[in-house]
Amino acid sequence: MNRIDRLFEKKKDNILSLYFTAGYPAKEDTATIIKTLEDAGADLIEIGFPFSDPMADGPVIQESNKVALENGMNLPELFKQVKALRKDTDIPLVLMGYLNPVMNMGIEGFCKHCSDVGIDGVILPDLPVEAFQQYKDIFDEYNLYNIFLTTPTTSQERLEHILKDAKGFVYMVSSSSTTGKAGTAMDQLSHTKNIKKIREDIPVMVGFGIDSREKFQQVCRHAEGGIIGSAFIKALANTNGDLPTRIKSFIQSIRPAIT
Repeated sequence: MNRIDRLFEKKKDNILSLYFTAGYPAKEDTATIIKTLEDAGADLIEIGFPFSDPMADGPVIQESNKVALENGMNLPELFKQVKALRKDTDIPLVLMGYLNPVMNMGIEGFCKHCSDVGIDGVILPDLPVEAFQQYKDIFDEYNLYNIFLTTPTTSQERLEHILKDAKGFVYMVSSSSTTGKAGTAMDQLSHTKNIKKIREDIPVMVGFGIDSREKFQQVCRHAEGGIIGSAFIKALANTNGDLPTRIKSFIQSIRPAIT
């Protein structure tokens, strides 16, 4: 069973997913971040693979991409790091990034590498559902879930088209802004009802604009859980205390650590 399915089968709500950019703050921090997040009570981890033009992301994640690229992070290096740490963790891992580096590697080569090292899903914001159809069989062959994004402005017709092939969960963008934008509206969360009317069985995770315990709790009243990216990357950039301490403190601020 794909680890994402296993997670949502075991846990039905209050699911916390964290996003960070591989190679940030330092090239070798991937394993430390993932292990510390798992130990601190995170349920799901999204690992961004850096790209020079992260168009859906705000300045915080853009800067982390820039630093990660300068640190020498790339997809082959990320696969090597994930393979090494998979011996010590079983938390679901999702790669998030843009299509260009994937196409450079080749779709089948990328999917095979993901399967070989223990990646459970991918989020590619610039791969529309129509284009995904030509690669669907390859993703299925490697049991790799392509996670689709929706927004509160997604039309009913398009939502039905997206949800027909959705696996793992749906990433619902809370607003039509870039990641981490200050003041991101959280008043359109009722859009989750539209998703559930079409696919009651598909879990919904909400992202963009979650930067506090209050907002995380608000999201969890409408969806299975929330995804935090920019606020977590800011915590990683903080130089007060060592990296594991900063990570644990951040998780504690969102949700008390599981003991």
